This record gives sequence, structure tokens and C-alpha cells, in this order.
Amino acid sequence: MHQETHRRTAVSWAVDRLFVGLIAATALQANAYAQSPADGTDGTASQSTALPAIVVKGTAEAGDLPAPYAGGQVARGGSIGVLGTSNVMNQPFDTTNYTEQMIRDTQARTIADVVTSNASVRAEQSSGGFGDVFQIRGFDVQPTDVALNGLYGMVSAARVPVNLLERVEVLEGPGSLMYGMGPGGSVGGAINIVTKRADDTPLTRLTALFQTKGQFGIAADVGRRFGDEGQWGIRFNGQIKDGQTGIAHGNQLQGDSAIGLDYRGKQLRWSFDAYNVSENTDEFRSQIGFGTATAVPAVPSAYNNLYPGSKLKLRDSAVMTRAEYDINKYVTVYGAAGEHYGTSEQNFPFASGMTAAGAFDVANGYYDQYTRTKTVDAGLRFHFDTFGVKHTLVTGVTSLNQEIGYFYALSSDSVASNLYSPTPLAPVGIPRGDMQRSSQTRLNSQQIIDTMSFLNDRVLITGGFRRQTIGQDNYDPTTGTQQSSIDQQAITPLAGIVVKPLSNISVYGNFTSGLSNGGTAPAGTANAGQAFAPYKSNQYEAGVKADWGRVMTSAAIFQISQPNAVTDPTTNIYGYNGKTRVRGLELAAYGEVYRGLRMMASATFYDPKVSGTAGGTQDGNDPGGVPKFAFNLGADYDLPWVAGLSVNGRIIHTGAQYYDSSDTLRLPAWTRYDVGVRYGMRIAQKDVVFRANIENLFGSRYWIQQGTYVMNAAPRTLLLSAQIDF
Repeated sequence: MHQETHRRTAVSWAVDRLFVGLIAATALQANAYAQSPADGTDGTASQSTALPAIVVKGTAEAGDLPAPYAGGQVARGGSIGVLGTSNVMNQPFDTTNYTEQMIRDTQARTIADVVTSNASVRAEQSSGGFGDVFQIRGFDVQPTDVALNGLYGMVSAARVPVNLLERVEVLEGPGSLMYGMGPGGSVGGAINIVTKRADDTPLTRLTALFQTKGQFGIAADVGRRFGDEGQWGIRFNGQIKDGQTGIAHGNQLQGDSAIGLDYRGKQLRWSFDAYNVSENTDEFRSQIGFGTATAVPAVPSAYNNLYPGSKLKLRDSAVMTRAEYDINKYVTVYGAAGEHYGTSEQNFPFASGMTAAGAFDVANGYYDQYTRTKTVDAGLRFHFDTFGVKHTLVTGVTSLNQEIGYFYALSSDSVASNLYSPTPLAPVGIPRGDMQRSSQTRLNSQQIIDTMSFLNDRVLITGGFRRQTIGQDNYDPTTGTQQSSIDQQAITPLAGIVVKPLSNISVYGNFTSGLSNGGTAPAGTANAGQAFAPYKSNQYEAGVKADWGRVMTSAAIFQISQPNAVTDPTTNIYGYNGKTRVRGLELAAYGEVYRGLRMMASATFYDPKVSGTAGGTQDGNDPGGVPKFAFNLGADYDLPWVAGLSVNGRIIHTGAQYYDSSDTLRLPAWTRYDVGVRYGMRIAQKDVVFRANIENLFGSRYWIQQGTYVMNAAPRTLLLSAQIDF
């Protein structure tokens, strides 16, 4: 018994030591968010000084994470792959770097709960489903294209429990040049998650958890440093949850554990990470297609499982290590390697004949999958001056080797069902077999990138390229014989510029091009398993960022294009038909508006179009799944009349969107409201924090779309926790 092609990660915990002090820093707000004079503020805190354009270390390791911005929910900077760790004001991209404080205070469970705080990012599956799939700037980003400490392929195809994480870093736009090519070929953006490291202050933290309807859990977070100068660190995170979920007759048992070791010397920095995650779910939230329905059916109850009797089993584990050594002040050599193995086993029902009234036929099936990935990243980083121009030159190689195998079986018998009174799944009636190899993918690249600094960092110009090679062999999983082979390469360029007309204003622009794996036709289609050739995607972007001291604002315009992947509703054949081009305008602001009031606001306006379709029948139409408008508004406020008491809320709105590029079915707009409260206090000389959050406060019913599948949104969900630090 095994499962489907979405890998997930229960693997991460964070690379820094900055945040054990975050709770104390929040209590001392006057100092916690102070900024440096270079940023145009009063300069009362030296730890928040503006970062250089490129930090010597290429990835965020222990003690190296940029400090939180005012309010503590978002960091001043983050890693952008081979370009290193830098302040957002020095990056020629639009990035958002969420902190561990924000993760804890919102009681986020997976990455999707974090990144949806940005209007340009949406989760395409609701909680309780198979996993996390994201949409960034109108394009899908698979969970396999989430990097762990800068390495692709190290996380699950399903979801990442965020109790293991210190940071979640989001880069909007193609990230193949910065991080290398992701196994899923995503072009809308890149997500990098950063694992936890031991802080200088010893930490022993226990957290009791509760989630409606009746799921209880406990989490532990322990960190220590050793050595005469605290060179050695160890951080352990673990969590177990079990109980009834928000789906009728549902139950979920989930456990994860991770350990992180690190060494920080004057010249050498080293880290090691290992994690293991397992999950057994009875009645998981399922997806369904509208097929040939002539109208969008009404959304069923969020407590319904559309396929009663479905089961999901996930297993993921990984190990990885990274080292950096400063040969001298001019040259740093770095290297990283990791291996991940994950399996998934699930019922994979196939629904057909959907009507506007919600009636359909369904046949039960299995879709089990394993993924084994090995990856290496190595290179050199040079720092030097030429005629008054400072250079940070990075050259290196990446290699990812991934084997995927599966077992797929679909019963020939189907039963009549309905969205509003689903029929329990009939037995599959076919023995469950072993997973067999279906593909072997090799992604190799070599890159050279130079960032030049002029006029005391007032002008930053980045240019470079990555030579990428894709090799993929596809096999018949029943016979083991090779069916096809792909071997292609391309050079993908990067050009970026940042100009600072004022010390607190950055005007930037970039052009990036990414090579993406063409992927394979998904299970359930008539040509399931068929491989497609790699393709290129291009992004143009320009924007402006302004740091007002306690509030950061930004505006950006962009254009991204890629081939349009669709499943023909008549033939059920998956393939490419024309090109999708998405233009957009992004507006965002975050920070501490005034002392004690933290806010995050963003809005994205899309202009999506399809062109080059067969016979021109859909040219000029909107692509499926892309709204014209989305916005977010979040606030967190420390109530002045009760010390330690804070309230928070979040509004997430997504505009109407077409189901597919025929523009015949239109999914209505939706709005979700979340609220929360927390209370921090001292009990027996220990710091204790109680939190309560309600997601989807009004129990709104709406469809969430991924490709040509939809899922009903999760119901009103109560999250409770009690945290104590020893």
C-alpha cells in the first residue's frame, strides 16, 4: 500500500539562533524593532543594521539569519539561493521571509498556513487534504519544489509540518537560476524553508495542542550549545498528534521528529539535519473534477468527504549536511549534499459524469508512490574589488537524481454518488501490488553569477547564467522496460539591478529565464505517465521598495509565461495547448504601524491570457484557476490595558476565476476570516503562552482549485495551544 505524487516534508527546523529571544524582544518593543540609521530610523539598536549586499555565507546558517523587521512577523532579508543571504532592499526580486514568531502566533500547521498571508500566494488544497500545492503569481508551485536549506528534493510531496522550521522564505517568479531546477518544474516562484539551530540561550519548550473536532497533541523543542565559545549546537524538535479531524468519521495520527547539529567557527561553518515524518489519515479531504458539467455545482458541506472510506498514509525521511570554509577573506568554498526517501499510499477514486446538480459516478482505486532523491550543491564564492567596484562572484554546480515509482489500479466497477450525500467507496477488488520504478530524472547545472556594487551599494547589478541539463528515462512500471528517454539542455540567464536614489528607497528590475521539466501526465488521465519535453519560461519584473523605519512598502509589476498544460474534458488526454501569459501588479506593506500594532497587507491584480491554442479557439481567454484580483489583510495587536494579552485577525480574499481556458465555468469569489488571541504570563518563574485561533470564522463554503480538480474548503477550525519554556 503506497501513495501519490505529492511529497511532503516533515523535516525542517531552523537555521538560526536569533529567535529564542523573540518573546522577550516582543515584550521590550522599544528595542525589539529598532532600525539602523542607514535605514532612516533612529538607530537605537545595532543588531538591526542594514545588511551588506551579499553576506559571505551563501545560505542562512546558524547565527546568520537576517534580523526580524519591525513587528517581528517578517524578516529584514533572507536567502536567495546562490546569490546568498541579503537584505530585501538589496535584492532585485520581490521576496517575503516569514519568521518563527509569525508561525507560532498564527498556530500554522503547514507551509500553506504561512505563505497564504501574501495575496500573490494561494494554497490550492485545503487543510485535511493530500498536501500543500501553491499558486504563486498565477502558476502552480508543487511541494516538491520547496527547497530545504537551499536544496531541492529534500521534502515530502505532501506537506511540511512547520514546527520544525525557523523561517519560510518566498521568492516570487522563476527561481531556477537561484536554486537550480526543481523536480516539479514550477515557474511561479520558489519557497525555501530554513531549519532550526540551537541558540546561545538554552531552550526547553513544551507545547500542548488541540484542534477541532478532537485532535490532541504535544510538541517539544530543545536546544543547547557546547564548547568554550559555544561552537557546537544541537536542536531537537518533535511532535505527535492524534484524534478526530474536521471531516465526518475522520481521524489522523501524525508524528514528526528532527535533529539539527551545527558548528560555527571563525572560518568553518557546518551543519547536519535529519528528520522523519509519518502520517495515517482516515477520511482525508479529496479532490474532484467538474468534467462535462454545464454549471458549477454548489459547494457541499465542509464536513463531507467526497469519497467516504478514503485512507492516506505518508512516510518521509531525509538527511543532509552543509559546510562552508573561508579560505581567506576573498574566497569561500561551500558544499552540501542530501538524500530523501518518501512514500505515499492512498485511495485514488476516479469520478466521472459530474452534473450541475452534483451527481457523479465514482470508481475506487489505489495510487501508491515512492520517491528517492539524492542531491549535491557545491561551489566557490569570491569577494574582490576592481577599480572601486565591489564584486561577489559565485560559481558552482548542482546535481539532483530522483527515482519515482508507483502502483496504480482502478476498479472497473463504479457506483453512483452525489456531492451532498456521498456514497461510500466500493472495494477496489484488485490486489494491491508493489510500487515499481516509473521514471529516473537527472537535473544537472553549472552557474556563474556576479553581483557588482557601485557608489557605496547605491547601485547593485547582478548578471549571470546557469547551464541546465535535463535527463529523464521513463519505464513501464508493470514490465520494467524503458519506454522513452529525454536529454536536453539550455542556458538560462539572469539580469537584475537595484538603484537606491535615497537610503530608504530601492528601485529594482530583473529578467529571468527558467528551464522546467515537462513532467508527466497525471494519474486518472487517458495518457497517465506520458513524459513531456522540458520547456522554458520567462519573467520580466520591475518594482520599488520603501523602508519607512517601522513599515516596509513595495509595489511591483511582472509578466511570466509558460506552456499551457490542460486535460481535455472530452478525451481525458493530458497535454499542452498554447501558452499562458500572466501579467500582474503587486502591492504590499508590513511592519509595526505603531507600537503594539503589527500589520501585513497585500493586493495582487492579474491580467491572465491564453494564446496559441489549437485552431485559435481559446486565444484571448483567461487560463483556468487564475483570479483577476486577490487581497490579504492581517493585524496583531497588544491590548494596552492587559499586559501580555494580544488579539489578531486575518482576511483572505480571492476573486472569481474560470475553471479552465474554455471560460465556460466560473468559480465564485471567496473570503475567509481568521481570528485569534494569545496571553503570555509567568507561572512558577516560567514563561507560559496560551493561544487560541479560529480559521474560517464564519464557516464559508467555497471551492479551491488545483489544475482541473477542485476541493471544498475546510470548515471552521479551532486551534488551541499552551506553551511553556523551562
